[in-house]
Amino acid sequence: MLDVGDDAPEFELLNQYGETVSRSDFDGQRLVVYFYPRADTEGCTLEARGFDEALARFEDRDVGVVGISDDPVDDLESFADEYDFGFDLLSDEFGEVATLYDSYGEKQMFGNTFDGVFRNTYVVGPDGRIEAVYEDVTPEGHAEEILADLADTSAEATP
Repeated sequence: MLDVGDDAPEFELLNQYGETVSRSDFDGQRLVVYFYPRADTEGCTLEARGFDEALARFEDRDVGVVGISDDPVDDLESFADEYDFGFDLLSDEFGEVATLYDSYGEKQMFGNTFDGVFRNTYVVGPDGRIEAVYEDVTPEGHAEEILADLADTSAEATP
């Protein structure tokens, strides 16, 4: 896993509408980069809906949100359209960016071994450094967990 204080790897990926989004688009603000295994599955939908429902509160704190999976753009478009998500879902079809973020590798499910995306999240600070790491997260309530941690961090910084 990347550690707090590490430089967040740069990325440039297509979103659900085929538009290029890069990490540097968010320079000067915080960015939640969450990795999820598969669009439109139960856990991934629960997690994405949690981020979408909390999106205004992230935006009030000047925090961007992107979700990254190895789904193709077309799958992301139908997923985003079905739930009307207000943030970018990014396609990392070959797991290259997820690998840079230690969020891609060998997995096992139902007796099968395959390469896939791990459910990890990073908060990248305005300076491009990792501020928080969440490994093997539980989808339900994850967005709220991050918001609470951001509130705690803000309270600590206030004299």
